[in-house]
Amino acid sequence: MIDVKATLSEAAERMEMAAMYLEEQLSRVRAGRANVAILDGVRVSSYGSMVPLNQVANVSTPDPRTIAIRPWDKKAIRDIEKAIMDSDVGITPENNGELIRLNIPQPTEERRKELTKQCNKIGEKTKVEVRNVRSDIKDKLKKAIKDGLSEDNEKDAEAELQKVHDKYIKKIDSLLDEKTKEIMTV
Repeated sequence: MIDVKATLSEAAERMEMAAMYLEEQLSRVRAGRANVAILDGVRVSSYGSMVPLNQVANVSTPDPRTIAIRPWDKKAIRDIEKAIMDSDVGITPENNGELIRLNIPQPTEERRKELTKQCNKIGEKTKVEVRNVRSDIKDKLKKAIKDGLSEDNEKDAEAELQKVHDKYIKKIDSLLDEKTKEIMTV
């Protein structure tokens, strides 16, 4: 017979993973402020292997519009510059021989709206994933009735599942609202 608590905790865990995915994706959206998370996807060729940028250099934000990258090995500066140019960051690096600077431009109103739409698309995908989890668990509960779970227990579990679902949809909406506010703030 199905363990209702374990099934509900599995649902909550899967929904939490979806929310964490959304948080990670939103952190990579460039909102006009310097944020080192936009460089998380950049891989640099170092001694024959591709490694994350933060493993070959110190990445910091000296001011709200600049990201400074100071390589630990000065010979790697060209590789870092090339990796940033090849990535989808969309910012041209400035190299002074010791330090690479990325100046984050102030986004236009049109660009801000585009970024908001992009965030909402990611958010909608996440909501769909949460709904799919709810649907999967509902199906499991329906099948469990045939295996001997009482209908009352199934209804209670379904109500609990709906509460968990609503909690994560609310969390996703608040994450999106927060990011939209960040993007639209000049």
